[in-house]
Amino acid sequence: MRIPEKGLSREEIVRTLEAYKAQDLPWQSGRVMAYVYDPGKEALDTAKQAYMMYLSESALDPTTFPSVMRLEKEVVRMVIDLLRGDDQVVGNMTSGGTESILLAMKTARDHARVTRPGIKAPEMILARTAHPAFHKACAYFDIKPVVVDFDPESFRADVEAMRRAITENTIVIVGSAPGYAQGVVDPIPEIAALAQEHGLWCHVDACVGGIHLSFMRKLGYDVPPFDWTVPGVTSMSADMHKYGYAPKNASIVMYREKALRRHQIFSCLQTTTYALINPTILSTKSGAPMAGSWATLACLGEEGYFKIVREVQDATARLVEGVNAIPGLRVLGKPDMCMFSFTSEEINLFQLAEEAKRRGWYVQPQFSTPISPYNLHITMNQSSLSCVEAFLADLRAAVEAVRASDTQIDIEAVRAQLNALLEADPAGARDQILALGGVSGTDLPDSMVMINCVLECLPDHVAEDLLAEYMNELFA
Repeated sequence: MRIPEKGLSREEIVRTLEAYKAQDLPWQSGRVMAYVYDPGKEALDTAKQAYMMYLSESALDPTTFPSVMRLEKEVVRMVIDLLRGDDQVVGNMTSGGTESILLAMKTARDHARVTRPGIKAPEMILARTAHPAFHKACAYFDIKPVVVDFDPESFRADVEAMRRAITENTIVIVGSAPGYAQGVVDPIPEIAALAQEHGLWCHVDACVGGIHLSFMRKLGYDVPPFDWTVPGVTSMSADMHKYGYAPKNASIVMYREKALRRHQIFSCLQTTTYALINPTILSTKSGAPMAGSWATLACLGEEGYFKIVREVQDATARLVEGVNAIPGLRVLGKPDMCMFSFTSEEINLFQLAEEAKRRGWYVQPQFSTPISPYNLHITMNQSSLSCVEAFLADLRAAVEAVRASDTQIDIEAVRAQLNALLEADPAGARDQILALGGVSGTDLPDSMVMINCVLECLPDHVAEDLLAEYMNELFA
């Protein structure tokens, strides 16, 4: 595609974009059980209006647009207060949970360079249930990830395994509140105490759940401790664009005190250009997400969040009970909030996800680890409240359809076939593996079943290389 010689009319542009969106998942329907968080029409419309008011204003230079800095400071302070931080806790808004995590880990590394200069090969300890963004931070900032296991029944991080993993190079220990996959909060007080005992940085990843869990606590739910009231917590991340229900891209990274955040900030006067001072990774960043976050918090208020949390938690309880009642399915662990996953020893779950998609639902496949089975993930939010019974009915029908299918795929047979390919030609098996997964060309595949089966069966490092190669081909 090339830039048109003459500009298109607004009508033509809108018509084209609507055609592009025709194959997108209908997230407003409540039938997409991942990725989206709908605050309801009034809050969404208000946030959109605020967002558009600040679409062109930049947070790069606060002297130019001081109102953007004010919005950021007010959103950050409201979230710190919700997470029971004192006046010493500080933070900044970022483009999302990944940037918040990257910044916290970069800051922990740079803090260690000053306070423990003898460390030349820094290490991070994290459970296998931690978000992949921590592995990205390790790749970006030359930190070695030291991955420990979790309790295979509760899915909580194994603190004693973390203790055994500490070395003279350890700089940071990570806990999740909750881990995305099963919605389970790690034993944060024990992790933070371990970090404190050894003089280490402790980061709590509350990106997906920090806001929702905090309102659950205020409502009297039994919520495991995870916030700034836990001694030893050094930094924390919480997303506004998840269960804060704000427009994307909006997250917050926080630190126990300003002296720690100082290692986050980048400044440069070594070029012919203007003085560059960046508190976060991005230089130019739109004020729109900050305005959208501020408007969402202001529009919903505590009363609005309380209503959403009560209703979503009630719906989640009905979903968990309903899934467990379907023969052949079982929920993993005991979720602490409105996210969970379920598995099966009887049917191919990737085919089940495909059957659910044929019935208009999106559920998210997740892969196995050496101590946990592959599974399907559910993220429950307000837009899906009215869909619980319909989803359970269609899920029951989808399970029976897969069970009755004469083309059910045997995961272990796929694993054996892949192992044979890798043993025969380790270096040249890529094209054969892609063909087995049904991947060809640069278009998105019609079905993800075989691709997911292949990813489930390949060794992690082989699957990661394959995904990177495929993504490299997919984009121009």
